[in-house]
Amino acid sequence: MGGEGRGLDSCEATRRRDRTRGAAMSAKLERTATPGIYKRGRRYVVTFRDPYGKQRKRSARTLAEARDVKAQLTADVRRGEYRALAKVTFAVYAAEWIDSYAGRTSRGIREATRSDYRKQVEQAIPFFRRMQLAAIEPSDIKRYAKHVADRGVAPNTVRLALAPVKALLATAVEDGVIRSNPSAGVRLGLTNHVEDDRVTLSEEELPRLLAEIPDGWRLFFEFLAQTGLRIGEPVALRWSDVDFDRRRIRVRRRYYRGTFASPKSKYGRRDVPISHKLAAELELRWMFEEDVDRLVCASTKGTVLEHSNLMGRVLKPAGRRAGVPWVTFHTFRHTCASMLFRRGLNAKQVQMWLGHHSPAFTLATYVHLLPDDLPDGDVWSNEVATEATESGRKAEASDGPETGSASTPVSAALVP
Repeated sequence: MGGEGRGLDSCEATRRRDRTRGAAMSAKLERTATPGIYKRGRRYVVTFRDPYGKQRKRSARTLAEARDVKAQLTADVRRGEYRALAKVTFAVYAAEWIDSYAGRTSRGIREATRSDYRKQVEQAIPFFRRMQLAAIEPSDIKRYAKHVADRGVAPNTVRLALAPVKALLATAVEDGVIRSNPSAGVRLGLTNHVEDDRVTLSEEELPRLLAEIPDGWRLFFEFLAQTGLRIGEPVALRWSDVDFDRRRIRVRRRYYRGTFASPKSKYGRRDVPISHKLAAELELRWMFEEDVDRLVCASTKGTVLEHSNLMGRVLKPAGRRAGVPWVTFHTFRHTCASMLFRRGLNAKQVQMWLGHHSPAFTLATYVHLLPDDLPDGDVWSNEVATEATESGRKAEASDGPETGSASTPVSAALVP
Protein backbone atom coordinates (compact mmCIF):
# COMPACT_ATOMS: atom_id res chain seq x y z
CA MET A 1 0.00 0.00 0.00
CA GLY A 2 2.88 2.35 0.82
CA GLY A 3 4.32 1.85 -2.66
CA GLU A 4 0.93 2.48 -4.23
CA GLY A 5 0.60 5.73 -2.23
CA ARG A 6 3.95 6.93 -3.42
CA GLY A 7 2.90 6.15 -6.99
CA LEU A 8 -0.26 8.26 -6.62
CA ASP A 9 1.78 11.13 -5.15
CA SER A 10 4.15 10.98 -8.09
CA CYS A 11 1.33 11.05 -10.59
CA GLU A 12 -0.24 14.04 -8.83
CA ALA A 13 3.10 15.90 -8.90
CA THR A 14 3.41 15.21 -12.60
CA ARG A 15 -0.09 16.51 -13.25
CA ARG A 16 0.71 19.69 -11.32
CA ARG A 17 3.85 20.29 -13.37
CA ASP A 18 1.90 19.72 -16.59
CA ARG A 19 -0.77 22.19 -15.51
CA THR A 20 1.89 24.80 -14.66
CA ARG A 21 3.67 24.27 -17.97
CA GLY A 22 0.36 24.40 -19.84
CA ALA A 23 -0.56 27.66 -18.12
CA ALA A 24 2.77 29.19 -19.13
CA MET A 25 2.39 28.03 -22.72
CA SER A 26 -1.18 29.35 -22.92
CA ALA A 27 -0.27 32.78 -21.50
CA LYS A 28 -1.04 35.62 -23.87
CA LEU A 29 1.79 37.01 -25.99
CA GLU A 30 2.41 40.67 -25.18
CA ARG A 31 4.06 42.93 -27.76
CA THR A 32 7.33 44.64 -26.90
CA ALA A 33 8.98 47.66 -28.43
CA THR A 34 11.04 45.35 -30.67
CA PRO A 35 9.16 43.89 -33.67
CA GLY A 36 9.08 40.09 -33.61
CA ILE A 37 9.73 39.84 -29.85
CA TYR A 38 6.91 39.12 -27.40
CA LYS A 39 6.69 38.59 -23.67
CA ARG A 40 4.96 35.50 -22.33
CA GLY A 41 4.85 35.24 -18.56
CA ARG A 42 8.40 35.65 -17.31
CA ARG A 43 10.06 34.75 -20.62
CA TYR A 44 10.32 36.21 -24.10
CA VAL A 45 9.43 34.70 -27.46
CA VAL A 46 11.29 35.52 -30.69
CA THR A 47 9.44 34.99 -33.96
CA PHE A 48 11.10 34.84 -37.39
CA ARG A 49 10.73 33.15 -40.77
CA ASP A 50 13.12 30.47 -42.00
CA PRO A 51 14.47 30.39 -45.60
CA TYR A 52 11.27 28.61 -46.72
CA GLY A 53 9.00 31.32 -45.31
CA LYS A 54 7.78 29.20 -42.42
CA GLN A 55 7.31 31.08 -39.15
CA ARG A 56 9.40 29.74 -36.29
CA LYS A 57 9.83 30.67 -32.65
CA ARG A 58 12.66 30.71 -30.15
CA SER A 59 12.58 31.35 -26.42
CA ALA A 60 14.79 33.67 -24.35
CA ARG A 61 15.07 34.46 -20.66
CA THR A 62 15.54 38.23 -20.93
CA LEU A 63 14.70 40.97 -23.39
CA ALA A 64 18.40 41.59 -24.10
CA GLU A 65 18.92 37.88 -24.84
CA ALA A 66 15.82 37.89 -27.07
CA ARG A 67 17.18 40.82 -29.08
CA ASP A 68 20.51 39.02 -29.56
CA VAL A 69 18.72 35.86 -30.68
CA LYS A 70 16.57 37.84 -33.11
CA ALA A 71 19.59 39.58 -34.64
CA GLN A 72 21.54 36.33 -34.95
CA LEU A 73 18.69 34.42 -36.56
CA THR A 74 17.91 37.24 -39.00
CA ALA A 75 21.57 37.40 -40.05
CA ASP A 76 21.76 33.61 -40.46
CA VAL A 77 18.70 33.53 -42.69
CA ARG A 78 20.02 36.43 -44.79
CA ARG A 79 23.43 34.74 -45.26
CA GLY A 80 21.90 31.34 -45.97
CA GLU A 81 23.52 29.88 -42.83
CA TYR A 82 20.34 29.16 -40.88
CA ARG A 83 19.91 25.63 -39.54
CA ALA A 84 16.80 24.50 -37.73
CA LEU A 85 17.80 23.19 -34.32
CA ALA A 86 17.03 19.49 -34.15
CA LYS A 87 15.91 17.98 -30.87
CA VAL A 88 17.81 14.74 -31.40
CA THR A 89 19.85 13.68 -28.38
CA PHE A 90 23.49 12.64 -28.32
CA ALA A 91 22.59 9.02 -27.52
CA VAL A 92 20.07 8.68 -30.36
CA TYR A 93 22.29 10.32 -32.96
CA ALA A 94 25.38 8.35 -31.82
CA ALA A 95 23.59 5.01 -32.31
CA GLU A 96 22.87 5.83 -35.95
CA TRP A 97 26.17 7.61 -36.59
CA ILE A 98 28.53 4.79 -35.59
CA ASP A 99 26.95 2.37 -38.08
CA SER A 100 26.98 4.79 -41.01
CA TYR A 101 30.15 6.80 -40.40
CA ALA A 102 32.41 6.60 -43.46
CA GLY A 103 35.40 8.56 -42.18
CA ARG A 104 36.57 12.13 -42.79
CA THR A 105 38.87 11.36 -45.72
CA SER A 106 38.68 9.58 -49.06
CA ARG A 107 40.36 6.54 -47.51
CA GLY A 108 37.26 5.78 -45.49
CA ILE A 109 37.47 4.10 -42.09
CA ARG A 110 38.85 0.73 -41.05
CA GLU A 111 36.54 -1.66 -39.27
CA ALA A 112 39.07 -1.82 -36.43
CA THR A 113 38.86 1.96 -36.10
CA ARG A 114 35.07 1.80 -36.21
CA SER A 115 35.18 -0.76 -33.41
CA ASP A 116 37.41 1.56 -31.35
CA TYR A 117 35.08 4.49 -32.04
CA ARG A 118 32.08 2.43 -31.00
CA LYS A 119 33.63 1.70 -27.62
CA GLN A 120 34.65 5.31 -27.09
CA VAL A 121 31.20 6.62 -28.03
CA GLU A 122 29.52 4.10 -25.73
CA GLN A 123 31.64 5.49 -22.90
CA ALA A 124 30.66 9.05 -23.85
CA ILE A 125 26.90 8.41 -23.88
CA PRO A 126 26.50 8.19 -20.06
CA PHE A 127 28.26 11.55 -19.72
CA PHE A 128 26.21 13.46 -22.28
CA ARG A 129 23.12 11.44 -21.37
CA ARG A 130 20.03 12.95 -22.98
CA MET A 131 21.63 16.24 -23.97
CA GLN A 132 20.41 17.50 -27.33
CA LEU A 133 23.22 17.89 -29.84
CA ALA A 134 22.21 21.50 -30.37
CA ALA A 135 22.64 22.17 -26.65
CA ILE A 136 26.21 20.90 -26.39
CA GLU A 137 28.72 23.71 -25.94
CA PRO A 138 32.55 23.90 -25.93
CA SER A 139 32.49 23.91 -22.13
CA ASP A 140 30.75 20.52 -22.22
CA ILE A 141 33.54 19.13 -24.41
CA LYS A 142 36.12 20.38 -21.92
CA ARG A 143 34.17 18.88 -19.03
CA TYR A 144 34.11 15.53 -20.81
CA ALA A 145 37.86 15.72 -21.45
CA LYS A 146 38.39 16.35 -17.73
CA HIS A 147 36.02 13.49 -16.92
CA VAL A 148 38.20 11.12 -18.96
CA ALA A 149 41.48 12.57 -17.63
CA ASP A 150 40.27 12.16 -14.03
CA ARG A 151 40.50 8.40 -14.54
CA GLY A 152 44.26 8.85 -14.38
CA VAL A 153 44.87 8.05 -18.05
CA ALA A 154 47.57 9.47 -20.31
CA PRO A 155 46.89 12.65 -22.35
CA ASN A 156 46.87 10.64 -25.56
CA THR A 157 44.10 8.43 -24.15
CA VAL A 158 42.04 11.57 -23.57
CA ARG A 159 42.59 12.62 -27.18
CA LEU A 160 41.55 9.17 -28.42
CA ALA A 161 38.38 9.36 -26.33
CA LEU A 162 37.50 12.74 -27.84
CA ALA A 163 38.26 11.80 -31.45
CA PRO A 164 34.96 10.01 -32.21
CA VAL A 165 32.97 12.67 -30.31
CA LYS A 166 34.51 15.38 -32.50
CA ALA A 167 33.89 13.34 -35.65
CA LEU A 168 30.28 12.75 -34.61
CA LEU A 169 29.66 16.45 -34.09
CA ALA A 170 31.34 17.30 -37.40
CA THR A 171 29.00 14.90 -39.18
CA ALA A 172 26.03 16.47 -37.37
CA VAL A 173 27.03 19.85 -38.86
CA GLU A 174 27.17 18.33 -42.35
CA ASP A 175 23.76 16.73 -41.81
CA GLY A 176 22.29 20.08 -40.78
CA VAL A 177 21.45 18.79 -37.30
CA ILE A 178 23.50 21.49 -35.59
CA ARG A 179 24.74 24.85 -36.82
CA SER A 180 28.38 24.59 -35.69
CA ASN A 181 30.72 22.04 -34.14
CA PRO A 182 31.18 22.85 -30.43
CA SER A 183 34.39 20.80 -30.33
CA ALA A 184 36.09 22.73 -33.15
CA GLY A 185 39.00 24.77 -31.87
CA VAL A 186 38.66 23.58 -28.28
CA ARG A 187 42.08 23.65 -26.59
CA LEU A 188 42.49 21.03 -23.92
CA GLY A 189 45.90 22.02 -22.58
CA LEU A 190 47.17 18.43 -22.65
CA THR A 191 50.91 17.84 -22.83
CA ASN A 192 52.33 15.42 -25.40
CA HIS A 193 53.79 13.17 -22.75
CA VAL A 194 54.73 13.08 -19.13
CA GLU A 195 58.50 13.17 -18.85
CA ASP A 196 59.72 10.04 -17.15
CA ASP A 197 63.27 8.73 -16.98
CA ARG A 198 61.84 5.22 -17.31
CA VAL A 199 60.37 5.73 -20.79
CA THR A 200 63.48 4.38 -22.53
CA LEU A 201 66.22 1.96 -21.69
CA SER A 202 69.71 3.41 -21.46
CA GLU A 203 72.53 1.78 -23.40
CA GLU A 204 73.60 0.10 -20.16
CA GLU A 205 70.11 -1.10 -19.23
CA LEU A 206 69.30 -2.65 -22.61
CA PRO A 207 72.11 -5.27 -22.65
CA ARG A 208 71.49 -5.96 -18.97
CA LEU A 209 67.84 -6.68 -19.72
CA LEU A 210 68.64 -8.83 -22.76
CA ALA A 211 71.04 -10.89 -20.65
CA GLU A 212 68.18 -11.74 -18.27
CA ILE A 213 65.85 -12.92 -21.05
CA PRO A 214 65.87 -16.70 -21.67
CA ASP A 215 67.94 -17.82 -24.65
CA GLY A 216 64.93 -18.93 -26.69
CA TRP A 217 63.40 -15.44 -26.60
CA ARG A 218 66.45 -13.19 -26.63
CA LEU A 219 66.57 -12.83 -30.42
CA PHE A 220 62.95 -11.66 -30.47
CA PHE A 221 63.66 -8.82 -28.04
CA GLU A 222 66.90 -7.89 -29.81
CA PHE A 223 64.77 -7.65 -32.95
CA LEU A 224 62.31 -5.30 -31.20
CA ALA A 225 65.09 -3.06 -29.92
CA GLN A 226 66.76 -2.76 -33.32
CA THR A 227 63.68 -2.38 -35.54
CA GLY A 228 61.36 -0.42 -33.22
CA LEU A 229 58.36 -2.27 -34.64
CA ARG A 230 55.00 -2.04 -32.90
CA ILE A 231 54.26 -5.34 -31.16
CA GLY A 232 51.50 -6.24 -33.64
CA GLU A 233 53.95 -5.99 -36.55
CA PRO A 234 56.67 -8.55 -35.67
CA VAL A 235 54.14 -11.21 -34.66
CA ALA A 236 52.59 -10.89 -38.14
CA LEU A 237 55.87 -11.18 -40.09
CA ARG A 238 56.33 -14.06 -42.52
CA TRP A 239 59.65 -15.31 -43.80
CA SER A 240 58.70 -13.90 -47.19
CA ASP A 241 58.77 -10.45 -45.52
CA VAL A 242 62.50 -10.77 -44.74
CA ASP A 243 64.82 -9.59 -47.52
CA PHE A 244 68.17 -11.12 -46.63
CA ASP A 245 69.96 -9.64 -49.68
CA ARG A 246 69.04 -6.06 -48.77
CA ARG A 247 68.88 -6.70 -45.02
CA ARG A 248 65.39 -5.24 -44.81
CA ILE A 249 62.22 -6.20 -42.97
CA ARG A 250 59.17 -5.52 -45.15
CA VAL A 251 56.35 -4.40 -42.88
CA ARG A 252 53.18 -5.14 -44.82
CA ARG A 253 50.69 -6.22 -42.18
CA ARG A 254 50.02 -6.40 -38.45
CA TYR A 255 48.10 -8.62 -36.05
CA TYR A 256 45.33 -6.62 -34.37
CA ARG A 257 42.46 -7.89 -32.25
CA GLY A 258 42.68 -11.45 -33.46
CA THR A 259 43.05 -10.78 -37.18
CA PHE A 260 45.75 -9.89 -39.68
CA ALA A 261 45.29 -6.40 -41.10
CA SER A 262 47.23 -3.84 -43.09
CA PRO A 263 49.53 -1.48 -41.15
CA LYS A 264 48.12 1.24 -38.94
CA SER A 265 48.43 3.82 -41.74
CA LYS A 266 50.00 4.14 -45.18
CA TYR A 267 53.18 5.30 -43.44
CA GLY A 268 53.29 2.02 -41.53
CA ARG A 269 53.97 0.17 -44.79
CA ARG A 270 57.75 0.40 -44.86
CA ASP A 271 61.10 -1.41 -45.18
CA VAL A 272 63.14 -1.39 -41.97
CA PRO A 273 66.93 -2.00 -42.05
CA ILE A 274 68.55 -4.63 -39.83
CA SER A 275 72.20 -5.19 -38.94
CA HIS A 276 74.50 -7.85 -40.42
CA LYS A 277 74.47 -9.70 -37.10
CA LEU A 278 70.68 -9.75 -36.80
CA ALA A 279 70.30 -10.78 -40.45
CA ALA A 280 72.73 -13.65 -39.92
CA GLU A 281 70.86 -14.83 -36.81
CA LEU A 282 67.56 -14.79 -38.69
CA GLU A 283 69.05 -16.58 -41.69
CA LEU A 284 70.25 -19.40 -39.46
CA ARG A 285 66.66 -19.96 -38.33
CA TRP A 286 65.36 -19.59 -41.88
CA MET A 287 67.52 -22.53 -42.97
CA PHE A 288 65.28 -24.88 -40.95
CA GLU A 289 62.05 -23.54 -42.45
CA GLU A 290 60.37 -24.90 -45.56
CA ASP A 291 57.41 -22.56 -45.96
CA VAL A 292 58.00 -18.87 -46.75
CA ASP A 293 54.53 -18.06 -45.42
CA ARG A 294 55.27 -19.36 -41.94
CA LEU A 295 55.50 -16.80 -39.16
CA VAL A 296 58.97 -15.54 -38.23
CA CYS A 297 58.01 -14.92 -34.59
CA ALA A 298 55.62 -17.76 -33.80
CA SER A 299 54.74 -19.59 -30.60
CA THR A 300 56.22 -23.00 -29.85
CA LYS A 301 53.15 -24.47 -31.58
CA GLY A 302 53.69 -22.37 -34.71
CA THR A 303 50.67 -20.15 -34.02
CA VAL A 304 50.49 -16.38 -33.62
CA LEU A 305 52.46 -15.24 -30.61
CA GLU A 306 50.25 -14.24 -27.68
CA HIS A 307 52.14 -11.15 -26.60
CA SER A 308 50.22 -10.65 -23.34
CA ASN A 309 51.34 -14.12 -22.26
CA LEU A 310 54.91 -13.34 -23.33
CA MET A 311 54.79 -10.11 -21.33
CA GLY A 312 53.87 -11.84 -18.08
CA ARG A 313 55.89 -15.01 -18.56
CA VAL A 314 59.14 -13.62 -20.03
CA LEU A 315 59.51 -9.84 -20.22
CA LYS A 316 58.25 -8.76 -16.79
CA PRO A 317 60.29 -11.34 -14.82
CA ALA A 318 63.41 -10.42 -16.83
CA GLY A 319 62.73 -6.73 -16.21
CA ARG A 320 62.56 -7.25 -12.46
CA ARG A 321 65.82 -9.18 -12.46
CA ALA A 322 67.51 -6.47 -14.57
CA GLY A 323 66.26 -3.65 -12.33
CA VAL A 324 63.83 -2.24 -14.93
CA PRO A 325 60.44 -3.62 -13.76
CA TRP A 326 58.59 -0.90 -15.69
CA VAL A 327 59.65 -2.23 -19.10
CA THR A 328 56.94 -2.97 -21.71
CA PHE A 329 56.97 -3.94 -25.38
CA HIS A 330 56.58 -0.28 -26.35
CA THR A 331 59.69 0.56 -24.30
CA PHE A 332 61.74 -1.10 -27.04
CA ARG A 333 60.15 1.20 -29.63
CA HIS A 334 60.97 4.29 -27.57
CA THR A 335 64.48 3.01 -26.97
CA CYS A 336 65.04 2.34 -30.68
CA ALA A 337 63.97 5.90 -31.55
CA SER A 338 66.30 7.48 -29.01
CA MET A 339 69.25 5.30 -30.07
CA LEU A 340 68.69 6.16 -33.74
CA PHE A 341 68.83 9.86 -32.95
CA ARG A 342 71.96 9.42 -30.85
CA ARG A 343 73.59 7.65 -33.77
CA GLY A 344 73.03 10.65 -36.00
CA LEU A 345 69.87 9.84 -37.97
CA ASN A 346 67.71 12.87 -38.72
CA ALA A 347 64.02 13.26 -37.93
CA LYS A 348 62.86 12.27 -41.43
CA GLN A 349 64.88 9.06 -41.37
CA VAL A 350 63.61 8.06 -37.93
CA GLN A 351 60.06 8.88 -38.98
CA MET A 352 60.32 6.52 -41.95
CA TRP A 353 62.00 3.86 -39.78
CA LEU A 354 59.19 3.90 -37.22
CA GLY A 355 56.33 4.43 -39.66
CA HIS A 356 55.06 7.77 -38.32
CA HIS A 357 53.07 10.25 -40.38
CA SER A 358 55.47 13.18 -39.91
CA PRO A 359 58.95 14.00 -38.56
CA ALA A 360 57.39 16.52 -36.16
CA PHE A 361 55.31 13.77 -34.56
CA THR A 362 58.42 11.63 -34.18
CA LEU A 363 60.30 14.42 -32.42
CA ALA A 364 57.39 15.30 -30.15
CA THR A 365 56.50 11.76 -29.17
CA TYR A 366 59.47 9.43 -29.18
CA VAL A 367 62.63 11.39 -28.45
CA HIS A 368 63.20 11.15 -24.72
CA LEU A 369 66.63 12.49 -23.83
CA LEU A 370 68.24 10.58 -21.04
CA PRO A 371 70.70 12.43 -18.72
CA ASP A 372 73.75 11.04 -20.49
CA ASP A 373 72.47 12.12 -23.92
CA LEU A 374 73.69 15.68 -23.37
CA PRO A 375 77.43 16.27 -23.80
CA ASP A 376 79.43 17.89 -21.03
CA GLY A 377 81.02 21.34 -21.14
CA ASP A 378 83.93 20.08 -23.23
CA VAL A 379 81.70 20.56 -26.27
CA TRP A 380 83.26 24.04 -26.30
CA SER A 381 86.73 23.03 -27.52
CA ASN A 382 89.88 24.86 -26.52
CA GLU A 383 90.20 26.05 -30.10
CA VAL A 384 86.77 27.68 -30.02
CA ALA A 385 87.47 29.26 -26.62
CA THR A 386 90.87 30.56 -27.74
CA GLU A 387 89.37 32.01 -30.92
CA ALA A 388 86.62 33.75 -28.95
CA THR A 389 89.14 35.11 -26.44
CA GLU A 390 91.46 36.41 -29.15
CA SER A 391 88.51 38.07 -30.92
CA GLY A 392 87.61 39.78 -27.66
CA ARG A 393 91.15 41.06 -27.15
CA LYS A 394 91.25 42.49 -30.67
CA ALA A 395 87.93 44.23 -30.03
CA GLU A 396 89.32 45.71 -26.80
CA ALA A 397 92.39 47.02 -28.59
CA SER A 398 90.37 48.68 -31.35
CA ASP A 399 87.48 50.02 -29.26
CA GLY A 400 89.45 51.40 -26.33
CA PRO A 401 89.45 50.66 -22.62
CA GLU A 402 85.84 51.68 -21.89
CA THR A 403 84.25 49.25 -24.39
CA GLY A 404 86.71 46.53 -23.52
CA SER A 405 85.93 46.68 -19.81
CA ALA A 406 82.24 46.07 -20.52
CA SER A 407 82.89 42.98 -22.70
CA THR A 408 85.43 41.29 -20.44
CA PRO A 409 82.96 39.49 -18.12
CA VAL A 410 81.01 38.06 -21.09
CA SER A 411 84.15 36.65 -22.72
CA ALA A 412 85.25 35.14 -19.43
CA ALA A 413 81.88 33.44 -18.96
CA LEU A 414 82.22 31.58 -22.28
CA VAL A 415 85.63 30.08 -21.48
CA PRO A 416 85.33 26.63 -19.90
